[in-house]
Amino acid sequence: MREGKRVATIALATLLFAGARAALHAETAAEFYRGKTIRMVNWASAGGEYDIHGRMVSRYIGKHIPGNPQVVHQTMTGGGGIVAANFLYNVAPRDGTSLGIMPSSLALFQALEDKAIKYDAAKFNWIGTIAPTQENLVSWSASGFATFDDLTKREFALGASGAGSTSVIVPMVMNALLGAKIKLVPGYPGGAEINLAMERGESLGRWNTWSAWKVTKPDWIADKKITVLAQSALTKPRDLQGPPLLADLAKTEGDRRIFELLATAAELGRPLVASPDVPAERMQALIGAYRATLADPEFMREAEQAKIEIAPLIAGDLQGLVTRALATPKPLAERLKKLIE
Repeated sequence: MREGKRVATIALATLLFAGARAALHAETAAEFYRGKTIRMVNWASAGGEYDIHGRMVSRYIGKHIPGNPQVVHQTMTGGGGIVAANFLYNVAPRDGTSLGIMPSSLALFQALEDKAIKYDAAKFNWIGTIAPTQENLVSWSASGFATFDDLTKREFALGASGAGSTSVIVPMVMNALLGAKIKLVPGYPGGAEINLAMERGESLGRWNTWSAWKVTKPDWIADKKITVLAQSALTKPRDLQGPPLLADLAKTEGDRRIFELLATAAELGRPLVASPDVPAERMQALIGAYRATLADPEFMREAEQAKIEIAPLIAGDLQGLVTRALATPKPLAERLKKLIE
């Protein structure tokens, strides 16, 4: 009997020793990432602000991640970003090798209970965004639409991407609450295609961010080829004080709250996220690498040349915005849903 207990004690001690030894030699982030390839999926088509941000980050972040993995940037369009989000959440590996540049409206889609979503925005690992954004509606100046008031007088054909994107949602709300006469023309893969449609006269304008215009089409601004009619933001950019905020155009306090909710989504900017359930040490490495990337002198020089403003929100900052969006009061979310049905 004593011999049996002694054998059991020795066996237990051996297991504990083996476990302790394994813990001491647990794979570090550097060991895991060495020789690996990280796939960065971008929901937007080539040429726009999401694409530019994603490609820039993908070129630099690998050298700041322990183990220096290769980073490959890939485009996955569709559904205003929902296709890429569903892929990252349900299909992509959850080991830290799958990242995504996601739409700023990711949490808004969920708050509105969009049936196409197959993800929980709160469970993504939010890494960071280069800067918050302010969205706006512009007209092609040759179209003759010069002010917001013009939108209430005649039909305004507006090219847009997926049905769930803010380029569709916000104009629909503008029609319902502000009397705009915007005719949506959805189905464009991304912003670059809508830009071409504007030049061809197929679309009289585009929903975009002010920062994106400054990066992708500074000549259009300088040559006054586009006119900003209204802005969806919590505050106006310092260099765009004239056009009105949609919230300020609201006719009731309830309408103002809806426009402010829509504007809150833009605060997420062009966020980089990782799939859920990534081990904590690897997430710390990825967040640290993102911080280091935005402080990298070469990255900063490239951003300055491209006129990209760097005012980052990191990890918990983004998570807080997501939590705020998901906590939208049910009556407010229901009213907004009815407006865009």
